[in-house]
Amino acid sequence: MRVTLFTLAAVALGLTLSGRAGSQPPALLVLGDSLSAAYGIATEAGWVSLLQRRVEERGLEFQVVNASTSGETTAGGLSRLPGLLETHRPQVLVIALGANDGLRGFAFETVRTNLSRMIQLATEAGSRVLLAGIRLPPNYGAAYTEGFQAVFREVAAAEQVPLVPLLLAGVEGFEMMQADGIHPSAAAQPRILDNVWAELEPLLKPTP
Repeated sequence: MRVTLFTLAAVALGLTLSGRAGSQPPALLVLGDSLSAAYGIATEAGWVSLLQRRVEERGLEFQVVNASTSGETTAGGLSRLPGLLETHRPQVLVIALGANDGLRGFAFETVRTNLSRMIQLATEAGSRVLLAGIRLPPNYGAAYTEGFQAVFREVAAAEQVPLVPLLLAGVEGFEMMQADGIHPSAAAQPRILDNVWAELEPLLKPTP
């Protein structure tokens, strides 16, 4: 009798835990670099943390997962993405990579290929994808900076995914930037979130 009662209790507990696991909200995965990893500021002040708050305030059932890491390139993101897709099975993926590729002068085709492949992998896994574009500092020359920015538009059009034209649109000036002149300050994070939210919000709504 004791064995039977123990077995029934174990089965009931297993069902309870299974039910809880199944009730977890879908993941909203952000794959980015230091611009999304809250570099130089408190983690809770970063735009991705602010995104979780906004999602909750709007009553949307998503768990925001920040897989961003400082120094990440599109190649690094591509190598990590399969594992992230397997682990988190995100319903929505935000790709905010490319800045480090540009700062290192990588070829446009390399960036284009890596971004395209990430989108394809995520789409095949059932995720909706949002791509965020980056603008490089003007000291890289007009030809490279304009060509680099065009890569994001070309990839978004070819893969048919929405695009945030410029992740850091409107982020400029002393208060908006840290002392290095590259990374946005805590004051800039709400603006970055607004830039992303304009294109992200439609992806968070249920599909017919």
